[in-house]
This record gives sequence, C-alpha cells and structure tokens, in this order.
Amino acid sequence: MIMSDNIMPYDDSKHTSKDIIGSYGNELKGKKIILCVTASVAAYKAIDLARLLMRHGAQVYPVMSRKALRFVTKDMLSWATGNECVVDLTWRLEHIHLVKECDMVVIYPCTANTLARIANGIEDSSVSTIASVALGLGKPMIIALAMHEPMYDNPVVKRNIGILEPYIEFVKPRLEEGKAKVAEPEYMLRRIIDMVNRSSILKGKSILVTAGATVEYIDPIRVVTNLASGRFGTAIAREAMLMGADVTLIYANIKVEPPKGVRLIKVNTSKEMFDAVMNELKSKSYHAVIMNAAVSDFRPSIASNTKIDSRSNDKITLVLEPTEKIVDHVKRISPNSMLVVFKADSVNQGLVEKAIKRMRECDADLMIANDALSSIDLDSCELFIIKKSGDVKHLGLIDKTLAARIILREVAEGLNKNRNDS
Repeated sequence: MIMSDNIMPYDDSKHTSKDIIGSYGNELKGKKIILCVTASVAAYKAIDLARLLMRHGAQVYPVMSRKALRFVTKDMLSWATGNECVVDLTWRLEHIHLVKECDMVVIYPCTANTLARIANGIEDSSVSTIASVALGLGKPMIIALAMHEPMYDNPVVKRNIGILEPYIEFVKPRLEEGKAKVAEPEYMLRRIIDMVNRSSILKGKSILVTAGATVEYIDPIRVVTNLASGRFGTAIAREAMLMGADVTLIYANIKVEPPKGVRLIKVNTSKEMFDAVMNELKSKSYHAVIMNAAVSDFRPSIASNTKIDSRSNDKITLVLEPTEKIVDHVKRISPNSMLVVFKADSVNQGLVEKAIKRMRECDADLMIANDALSSIDLDSCELFIIKKSGDVKHLGLIDKTLAARIILREVAEGLNKNRNDS
C-alpha cells in the first residue's frame, strides 16, 4: 500500500500494469523478484526485463541507485512493474522487508562501481544495501555486468567478481565495440527461469557434503596434507542449497569462504572428518551423502608433542600409516542414502577404470572421477560422471559451479528414481 498525493490510499495490487502477469507463461508464477538498476546507459533495458518477468508470472519490485535516475525515472519503473520503486531507504526498512519476502535479487545492469561496493561490503546506496542483506540471508542473486571493456578487464574488477562468485551468479557481458554490454533481457529471462527451476529440484531433501583438505600432524607446527582448495565441495554445497536442499557441509582447510545458508561443521584432521561424518549419519537421516573432501590417505604413525628442532643435524624418518577410508563406512551406517564419491587421479593413469573399481568397493551410487592435474586449486576441472549402471559421461574442462549443478541434477534424478521404485 502506498499513498497518492491527495493522501487517499492506493492499492498497488490493482495497478493496470499487473494485467500482463502470466500473459506469456507461468514459469515464474508466485515468485517475487527484486530488480535493482544501477547507473549504466543500459538501464533502460531494465524496463523490458521487468515486463518480461511479469509476463512469465513474476511480481517485480524495482530498486534504483540514485545515480541511475540520470538514465531512467523512478516513475517509469513504478509504472512498468505496478510496484513503487525504491530509491532511498527510509525508516520503513525497505531493504529488510523486501529481501525477506523475495525469492531472488536481480541486479540489471550492474556497474563496476556497484560491483565494488557489494564486494567490499559498502552499503551506501539502496542497491548495495539490498545486495548486502540478500547475501546475509543467503537469497539467490544474479548480477548482469555492464561497463567499458577495459574496465571489465581491470584486475581489480576481476578480483571483485572472484570475491562474489561463491555466493552470486554472474551473467557475463557481451564484448562488442570496445564495451562489455549487458546481456539482452530475453537471455536474462532464460537465466532467471533456470535459476528459479533449480531452486526446487532438491526441495525437501537433506544433503551431507564434505569439502576441503584434511591435515595430519608431524608435530604441533608441521603437517602432511594435499593441495585441495575446497572450491568444488563448497560449490556443490551452495548449489544444493540454492536447489532447495537442507545442506550440512563438513569442511576442512578450504581456501574459499563457506557458503551462507548451509549448516557448517569445521574439522581439521582425517580422524575429525571421520567422526563428524559418522556422527551425522547416526543422528540424522540424509537423502544423499556427497563425499568431495580430499581426506589424507596417510598420517604419521607417531606425532611429536613438541616442535621438532630443525637445527639438529640428525635426519628425520617419517613413518606413515593409512587413514580410515570414510566412504567405506557410509552405506554401512546409512544404507538408504544415495552415496556420491569422488576419485582424483590422472586421466593418463587409468582414472576411469580405477574409479569404477573404487565405486564397486564402497557401494557408491554415483562416482565423479576428476583429473587431478586439471583441477587442483583452480575454478575449473575435467571430470567423468559414472553411474552404477556403468554409463560414463565425460565432461571436458568445465567450471566447477556448472559441474556442481550437473552432478546435483544427477543426484535429483537418482533420488526421484529411488522414490518411484519404492
């Protein structure tokens, strides 16, 4: 409810612009989308995007930065959506109420300036504040960038994108005529519908994910470990959460921030990882268990309680013993859980054959075999998805977030099949 100039109450639910809602389809029916507009010359395209979203069933709530008013007016976006456009935040706490009730935040177009503010937690405009609240609440957010191409290639801009990529989906600009042009409204619509569809694919499912690299102590200072970054496991946990799942992430020594909106359990050693996984499986029923963590295969058989003196001229002999294979215990404790395991090796050293053998040993339902040399501490990986039926799907070098979505779709398909068979 907003107030007109003559102080008579006005019911914006009856605004004539809303007559178009659902006129093209109902893919977004019932969804409340905050559309944020920043000071780009492409801001006028936000009007077309707003109308497209509405025609496919969404309610759209516009928010503009003050500088964006140089390119489109507040009244234009209010008319286009049938909802009052927010420019300045007031005592009504629009940034809290809007985000709490929304299903998604879209920033279209997003300038390098706004990107920097969001990445660095600067809340000095309605848009950056809305984004901050959305990040804090774990709301799905999609950002479409627009700027001159040299600005897009700026390493600081790339860094800001990297900071936010674990939490926000980016739509890359079109590089044309020396500019990084914002994606067209029709393309944005497809991306938004895809994101909304993903938000329900695992709804009502409980998923346990492990990620990161465990460490094994030689002494209180020195450890044996591996180079896993945890990027893949955290991407899986975040995407599962965005697909509607209730996610628990057990992680060790990751090089990225853990995702918001999931239950977190931090561990350090392989023994702590083992205990945490076993405790979860014994105390809660999980529909799927995704074992992505790079758990140390060996640990020192004897660890020193004090730091070993490096000034000693004596050679140090390190005796290693194998650690417990956690994946071998999952089905014993939780036989009804869908088990997804990972095998990292070199493609040139029989990766797929080794993965199939390991899959049978631990009774896994899905095996993800990834080429370790192409994925360590990188944002992309080369992998094979191996089903219990023996089907093998080869994904070339692929972004880990996209790979996570593909794997989770396989998980959803497997869970649905099990439900239909039971």
